[in-house]
Amino acid sequence: MSEVTPPGSAMPVVLEGFFKALADSSRLRIIGLLGMRPHNVGELAQALGLTEPTVSHHLARLREAWLVNLRAEGTTRIYSLRVDMLETMLRHALDFEELARLTPTPRPDMAWVNDLALSEADRKVFRDYFNGRRLKHIPTKQSKLLVILRWLAEKFAPGVQYTEQEVNAILKTVHPDYARLRRELVDFRLLAREGGGGLYWRVVEPPDA
Repeated sequence: MSEVTPPGSAMPVVLEGFFKALADSSRLRIIGLLGMRPHNVGELAQALGLTEPTVSHHLARLREAWLVNLRAEGTTRIYSLRVDMLETMLRHALDFEELARLTPTPRPDMAWVNDLALSEADRKVFRDYFNGRRLKHIPTKQSKLLVILRWLAEKFAPGVQYTEQEVNAILKTVHPDYARLRRELVDFRLLAREGGGGLYWRVVEPPDA
């Protein structure tokens, strides 16, 4: 999976995300481990004494801050440190005139959550995990994940078949790790697919999870 560099106009937002990503000791340790060599999730979990879902959560935050690359080797996902971006972020962080010129990031519009036909508890999941209409990170707790997955499933019209590319394009508008969201939708039987991939379609009446 290729990674890109944020445009210069996005640097204030990227810098803010950079500082938030570093404000956690586990993520700092992950940066240290990845700086020495690439690791998969299992290796990082063993080294840190954390569960794999927790490590995956931290890696997602680091990817959102442009600090980690991901590539697939067969069924294994390998993470490596983006040393170039780390150096760029540190250089900008030491430019005090640039920091002084940063303008506050506008608060995201979350009014759309109030229109969701959900309980107040489920709406709170969206307020906690969304920044505007973008998912900040994928929940590791199944109950919260299902709230979001059921909402995502409604983006697919009943009775319509979608190619994998079309599914990815829809999910990419919500979170960059569209492949994981696609797998979760299939695993929880909210989307069905042909054997071996191919076409996908929405399961109109999914079983209770």
